[in-house]
Amino acid sequence: MSTAPWLVVGLGNPGPRYEGNRHNIGAMAVAELARRAGSTLREHKAARAWAAEVRLGTSPGGLPGPRAVLARPRTYMNVSGGPVSGLMKFYKVPPEQLVVVHDELDIDFGVLRLKRGGGEGGHNGLRSISQSLGSKDYLRVRLGIGRPPGRQDPADYVLADFPSRDQVEVDLLVGEGADAVEDLVHVGLEAAQQRFHAR
Repeated sequence: MSTAPWLVVGLGNPGPRYEGNRHNIGAMAVAELARRAGSTLREHKAARAWAAEVRLGTSPGGLPGPRAVLARPRTYMNVSGGPVSGLMKFYKVPPEQLVVVHDELDIDFGVLRLKRGGGEGGHNGLRSISQSLGSKDYLRVRLGIGRPPGRQDPADYVLADFPSRDQVEVDLLVGEGADAVEDLVHVGLEAAQQRFHAR
């Protein structure tokens, strides 16, 4: 059994103008995990990222959950791989203990899906991580944002804020994303899939 912590990375772009973007929902879910753990992401000296070392949730016996590093790159989305591989080296995290939380165009808004490996579906953040690691075999928490309406360019769509009318649904999805990460590290992928894919 690995003694390394889990590494949970929320993808997004840095800076205030991107905070509410659809593309940043992965970072929002990791911020929620930090809030639950009573922690704050701080600049990490060894990687271009903000990070916090926490215990994720509580085990069935009421003991603190597994060790984890919550993180979000300080770089733009399309070069997320460098900070992620830097954190993995620093904390000696194997690829099977990396969880990437990200937005997903190919899933309906408000729906959550979990998987290990597979393609990146045109997601530049995932592509950068896969290239930096030389592997696609890591866990993904995919937060559905749906396809853009009409002929809107997907790039414009993901870099737009969620409309205010969707805020309740966004908050629910962020909370579910955090729940799914906790489930993944406590019970494993298959059990977590059975729980979340049944919704």
